[in-house]
Amino acid sequence: MATITSPQSLGTALRATRKRLGLTQADLALAAGVGLRFIVELEGGKPTVRLEQVLRVVDALGGSLSLTGLDPDPALAYESHHGA
Repeated sequence: MATITSPQSLGTALRATRKRLGLTQADLALAAGVGLRFIVELEGGKPTVRLEQVLRVVDALGGSLSLTGLDPDPALAYESHHGA
């Protein structure tokens, strides 16, 4: 599991996984339903990419995102989703 601490480390991890799977940037773009330019920018560590597209790329690579160290109060999580 990779520890992601910056846009650059995310890009590096995604690039390494793509290469390990034998995919080109164009292959990954097609599989994720994003543009080639997005893959190039994401792998380059661009800090202003869209999260929705990042999640599609991660999914296309067979991965998932998880957060550690966060233990929200369930009552607060409920309130933020239900307008309380």
